Amino acid sequence: MARIRLHSLIFIGMAAGLLVGLFLHNWVPEEARFLEPSIWVLDFVGKTMFIGALTMIIAPLILASIVAGICSISNAAALGQMGWKTLGYYFCTTMVAVGIGLGAVLTINPGKKDSAVAVREQMAEKKFEEKRAYIEESSSRSAGEIFKQDIVQRILRNPFKSLVEGNSLGIISFAILIGLACVLIGEPARPVADFFIAMNHVMMKITMWLMGMAPVAIGCIIASVVAQMGGPALVALGWYSFTVVFGIAIHIVFLLMVVKWVGKMSPLVFLKGIRNAWMIAFSSTSSAATLPVTIRCVNEELGVDPKVSNFTLPVGATMNMDGTALYEGVAVIFLIQVFGDLIEPAIVLTPVMTLVIFITAVLASVGAAAVPSAGLVTMALVATAVGLPLDYIAYVLAVDHVLDMFRTSTNVMGDAVGAVVVDRLSGPLQEDGPELPGMRSSSS
Repeated sequence: MARIRLHSLIFIGMAAGLLVGLFLHNWVPEEARFLEPSIWVLDFVGKTMFIGALTMIIAPLILASIVAGICSISNAAALGQMGWKTLGYYFCTTMVAVGIGLGAVLTINPGKKDSAVAVREQMAEKKFEEKRAYIEESSSRSAGEIFKQDIVQRILRNPFKSLVEGNSLGIISFAILIGLACVLIGEPARPVADFFIAMNHVMMKITMWLMGMAPVAIGCIIASVVAQMGGPALVALGWYSFTVVFGIAIHIVFLLMVVKWVGKMSPLVFLKGIRNAWMIAFSSTSSAATLPVTIRCVNEELGVDPKVSNFTLPVGATMNMDGTALYEGVAVIFLIQVFGDLIEPAIVLTPVMTLVIFITAVLASVGAAAVPSAGLVTMALVATAVGLPLDYIAYVLAVDHVLDMFRTSTNVMGDAVGAVVVDRLSGPLQEDGPELPGMRSSSS
């Protein structure tokens, strides 16, 4: 009953936030004295307090959950199989997501609609200038530099610095090393393994406490977004927004079919199980901030083995970006459709260029940080790969935050599907293959 009440309260909070946001946007004049303080209060409760609190526990949660998950697996064969199944699932679903997005945008052709003219009038120059320097710096690097700086150097960074900075790749890599070392050392490393297992239980308890403020916080986030943006921004880029959401809807159906056929779980049971995580991802636009809730939902609601979820979900929050990958392909092709003939030399969308967009979108999404609007930076990498000037990215900023809600919630759903599938395919992990020396399951 407590879970049902929480789900209902979150839904009520979202509805109330929508009504408050519409009231502030449509009926309160901009010069009203209480408008700005009202938005400040909404942001403080929703973003500063709630999202800040979730972000606070991400680094220790990732570290503890991965180490605890590995230490709970007592044999090398099971550990290796789970790792390859996780990475294989993430790579395949990302390719499917990009393919769906490209198919949707090439079929609907949003950039060729009459309403696309309105896009040229939506240049959010002020917002773009704030992001221009970082986007240009990211897009000017070679593929080798991107691999070295964004992957290798982030993995090999000082682990304590990674914890402070929230560098997920660095934390995940160091956690895997600790877990493997504990398993291989055996009994002498038992105190270290027990520490991280206990720490993981503590982080889950803190997550449950934070969920108590979720309904009010999510309502505040929705109210702030609607109050500042309203509906016109989405209408102005209607066909583009429709294409992204349509592609995401198809990919969600695909994920639900994977849950049913591969994970052997009812789609309705799955959706009910992850509803709290989905709502928080939708409102916070951060799969990393949602990670504590995702782990709790997958473990308690879907019955996934914590050995699996503690490994697959933190990795997925960093590497598995289905919604982001789909969005990048749609956005770049949309911009080419609208502005391709205005660029010197003109950009023509050939099959080879479409293939380049497909490959680049898949690879760029792997390096996307699990934070709000990270897709803008990775989109710049895809745009640069086909010669699209970065200035044109500004034309989709008006609706980026709204679409970020859809793509982030899809990212989280993809992570949860991955946990269910790997759990189903792996079976009872502690029984597969020869045991690693000196280490027994710590979950009992």
